[in-house]
Amino acid sequence: MYQLENVLRPYAWGSTTAISALLGTPASGGPEAELWIGAHPGAPSVASRAGAAPLALDALISEDPEHFLGAESVAAFGPRLPFLGKLLAADRPLSLQVHPSLEQARAGFALENAAGVAPDAPERNYRDDNHKPEMIFALTPFQALCGFRPAAESRAAFEHLAGLVEASGAEASALRDVAGELSAPDESAALRGAFSTLIAGGGGVTAAVSAAVKAVAGAPSGSLEPHAAELSAMLGIGREYPGDPGVLISLMLNLVSLAPGEAIYLPAGNIHAYLKGLGVEVMASSDNVLRGGLTPKHIDIPELMKTVEFAPIGVPRVEAGTSVLGQELYVPPFREFRLQRIELAPGAEPVPLAQSGPAVVVVVSGAVLLDSPKSELRLVRGGSAFIPAAENPVMVHAESGASEDSVAFAITTSLES
Repeated sequence: MYQLENVLRPYAWGSTTAISALLGTPASGGPEAELWIGAHPGAPSVASRAGAAPLALDALISEDPEHFLGAESVAAFGPRLPFLGKLLAADRPLSLQVHPSLEQARAGFALENAAGVAPDAPERNYRDDNHKPEMIFALTPFQALCGFRPAAESRAAFEHLAGLVEASGAEASALRDVAGELSAPDESAALRGAFSTLIAGGGGVTAAVSAAVKAVAGAPSGSLEPHAAELSAMLGIGREYPGDPGVLISLMLNLVSLAPGEAIYLPAGNIHAYLKGLGVEVMASSDNVLRGGLTPKHIDIPELMKTVEFAPIGVPRVEAGTSVLGQELYVPPFREFRLQRIELAPGAEPVPLAQSGPAVVVVVSGAVLLDSPKSELRLVRGGSAFIPAAENPVMVHAESGASEDSVAFAITTSLES
């Protein structure tokens, strides 16, 4: 087992306090958006080694992939850690985005390489050749936009918003036009048409965003019903990103509010944006993001349009399953990862790590002892570890004499599921 030092990403939308408060570490003084826990070459964790210099986790794994990952994982995903864990802390909305399928990622990555686009170029769409299905587990109340809702629901929201704008004395023809597009008899065509109109932007869309935000901000609260939740969310997004098409696109998406302990998953093609909250995010090991708004970063509309799935979906929740001794397992429909939440009261019996191949563990409360036939490792709050596939089984013990419950999260593959 290897204790890890992880990389903190200071994206501008990040909270300045949430991750440090969770882990009991000093705040950096700047935004702390994501703590990456894994071996993605963009920001690999660093593994401590007894009697040797620390080594980046991707380099360590490359020394003996079958030992560290297991033969099954190498056969399924190649000689790389198939998942990436993050602690994510959003203080303002993230970009409106979608992730490609595995086939799209491989093709896009190869094309950009052939075109000579630098790996770190701002205009690059594909940073690697992998897909990026993901899951977010809420540690605090967490709000997100996730997937298209039915066109009829979106049309009703746009018609209501147009009425509010007209009541304020402003022009609402652009909003009425979007509502008309959402009336198309073919639902996929309706969603594609309205989304295409908005994402294209231009002066008319910018003016419609500004008028919509102003009208909602000045409207009596009762007049927002029955669309108060989505219009209030739109108002908050509009204040952060004035004039951005994503402000109005938000009305086409499911607005999801997660309580602590709830989770959703996001497959390829799902247009989404996290709005606010702290959570454990797990994904296939990739950094491929196609953005559609709410960001100053590169936006490639034609590539985005090829990637988005224009179909309504229900909120893709992940319900907790139960592992040995009642530990919680969150298993989305992806082979690359699953999440185990481990909570141990002081003096509780140890529980087995639900390990399939390699695993990483991060402790967010108390302290635990990881114990295998080969070694043991103590982790306190804020600590994390990489566990090779060859080091299995692992038992998780609560620290004796502890004054609080110990809580840890473990990520491993779903190959046995």
